[in-house]
Amino acid sequence: MKFFHNTIEVPKLKRTHVDGIRLYEEVDSIKKAYFTSITSITSHWSKEKFSSWRKRVGEDEANRITKRATTRGTNTHTLIEHYLNNEEIPKADHLPTYLFNNAKPELNKINNILGIEIGLFSKFLGIAGTADCIAEFEGVLSIIDFKTSEKVKPVEWIEGYFVQATAYALMLYELTGQRAKQLVIIMTCENGDVEVYKETNLKKYTLLLKQYIDKFNKDKELEYGCI
Repeated sequence: MKFFHNTIEVPKLKRTHVDGIRLYEEVDSIKKAYFTSITSITSHWSKEKFSSWRKRVGEDEANRITKRATTRGTNTHTLIEHYLNNEEIPKADHLPTYLFNNAKPELNKINNILGIEIGLFSKFLGIAGTADCIAEFEGVLSIIDFKTSEKVKPVEWIEGYFVQATAYALMLYELTGQRAKQLVIIMTCENGDVEVYKETNLKKYTLLLKQYIDKFNKDKELEYGCI
C-alpha cells in the first residue's frame, strides 16, 4: 500500500532537559521560549502509581521490564514509521517484526498523512511534544499513537494516552487551524491481539489535560519555589 502525504509546515523545535524534565525550544524564535514536554506532564501524573509498582516488583525486575518495553516500542515504531513513509522496511528482530506485521491491517486504515513524528507546541498551554502521526484514520482526521504491550489494556488504564493525544490535537489547532476530530491508539500486543481505541470526546480529555498541567505546575512550584 502507498500512503499519501500532505505534510504541514510547523515551527521547528529542539529538545533539552532541565532537572530531569524534558523541555522543547522553538528553534527560529528570536526570544527563547521553553515548553514543557507533554510526556513529562503525563509521567508526573502517574508517578506515584509507577513508584508503587517498582517497589512491589523490585528495582531489578522493574528495570528489566521497563527496558524491554522501551526497546520493543522503539523498534516497532521504527518499522511503522518506515511503512507509513513508503520506505523499505528495515530488518529487525522477531518481536518488533511480529508486532508490526500484526498491526498492518489497522495501519492500512491510515491515509492523507499530515505528519509523522512531528513536533508541536502550544504557547497558550506552555507545552510541546512529538506526535506519532497526524492523519486520517478511516477517513477522519485523527491524532494517532502507536503502542506496544504484552496484552490488551483496559481502556481505563490508558487515560494518559488520550490526554496526551488531546494535547496534540489542541497544539495542531493552535498552530494550523486544523481540527482533529478523533483520537486513535493502535496497540499491538505480544499475545497476537491488536486493539484500536478510538475517542471523539475531546472536551472530556481537555478538562483532564488541564488537571494534569495544573498538578505538574503546582508540584514543581512547591519543589523548586518556582515553575
